[in-house]
Amino acid sequence: MLSQSLLALPLYLSSIFGLGWFDKLLITSEAYQSTITEQNLLEHAENLVQFSQIGGANTRVAGSVGHNATVDYIKSQLDATEFYDTYIQPFTYTYSRGNATLSVGSTIYKAGYFSYGPAGKANAPLVIVNNSGCAKNDFPADVAGRIALIIRGNCTFSDKVALSGAAGAAGAIIYNNQDGSLGSGTLSDVSNPLGPYVPAGGISGHDGQILVAAVQSGKEVIGNLIVNAIVQVRNTANVVATTKIGDHDNVITIGGHTDSVPEGPGINDNGSGSMAVLELARQLPNFKVNNAVRFGFWAGEEFGLLGAKHYAEHLSKEETSKIALYLNFDMLASPNFGYFVYDGDGKAFGVAGPAGSDHIEETFKDFFKSTNLQSAATKFDGRSDYAPFFDAGIATGGILTGAEELKDEAGVARWGGEVGVAYDKCYHQACDTMNNLDVTAWVHNTKGAAHAIAVYSNSLDGIPRPAEGRKPASQNLISPYAPQTA
Repeated sequence: MLSQSLLALPLYLSSIFGLGWFDKLLITSEAYQSTITEQNLLEHAENLVQFSQIGGANTRVAGSVGHNATVDYIKSQLDATEFYDTYIQPFTYTYSRGNATLSVGSTIYKAGYFSYGPAGKANAPLVIVNNSGCAKNDFPADVAGRIALIIRGNCTFSDKVALSGAAGAAGAIIYNNQDGSLGSGTLSDVSNPLGPYVPAGGISGHDGQILVAAVQSGKEVIGNLIVNAIVQVRNTANVVATTKIGDHDNVITIGGHTDSVPEGPGINDNGSGSMAVLELARQLPNFKVNNAVRFGFWAGEEFGLLGAKHYAEHLSKEETSKIALYLNFDMLASPNFGYFVYDGDGKAFGVAGPAGSDHIEETFKDFFKSTNLQSAATKFDGRSDYAPFFDAGIATGGILTGAEELKDEAGVARWGGEVGVAYDKCYHQACDTMNNLDVTAWVHNTKGAAHAIAVYSNSLDGIPRPAEGRKPASQNLISPYAPQTA
């Protein structure tokens, strides 16, 4: 059953002062941060676990009963505050689930399935694809009838698999461009104009390098790739809530995705982000804000940022212009965590966000400095729900604790933890449960989010307004076929 303390919705300032919305004190970072508690975050997470177990499914994938219960829970929590104009935004999407296995001789390699990919089998020699497999001429002629072996990076999984099909390959194996697991990924749609999809799987960089070396030795390396998959249309929904108070011509928007992958309950990815956003929304009614605040709970992120894209694509030009900035929260409690801030100014990775993103980056960095925590930049790589806002020219930022990437020695020096181990070793797996959370990191990050919301709901200094003065990002993040998502 649901936690009684959450259903009761205690809002600590209003319980003390009994103030109306317009009589409350203007939000401050310190006061807002003080409303964030470990207990409330954990109670939300426990409820998500219960939802994931409905019918024994162990998932909250978009359109499932577990995800529908998540959406209903979020909506009921928001409605109970009476502080927001809240609505459900339904949409349909093509659901896909499958598994992939790869063996070479007696060796079985752990492989991930790419959603929307076809079922099928390929028993054929492996052929190394040149460069990153992002252009037709990367594929040698002898790949026809064989299995293409492709390194991750520089274009989407979809393009790599479609180009493999165009080259006549019987299948495709994409290996990570670092030692860690590739995890599961998405092709983002059932088709790609570059070519027909072929059965495909993803493997770790370590395993990929073993296979590359074997092929380069001159031996014929026979791979046996088997992909099982189902594809079906499903219904799902976003939840959107906007404060009734504040300047609605200058809206700050906060978001996180509510769905998990089919393989697990998604308590870190992204229960940690979505429940942080929900708790922030529950506590905001304690305060007065100058600028309206909108909370977006996006569905279908794991299938290609579908909910966030649906929301952004259905905004009018006028509605888009009223969004001053977007803050994204995805994976805030990884057990081998780092404190990462999106590289808004582009100085670390060369991909700057739209004008104002640099200010958001500094706001988060200032928070971590103020709490004596080190942070590091992370790239805008298009793997989470910020991408459609980024592409719309809206100032964008956010924080996260890491996914399948391996923590290096520099990361251990900053944050402790285990070197050579993924930030989240249960990323996109059944073990992404309550035991997969670092609660201390979760609380720190939720307070960091509270700090940014307090700053920008007070003042948009540093964020270009009006929208006509916005400078777009240096590049778009979303092609019609989005890259792997978190």
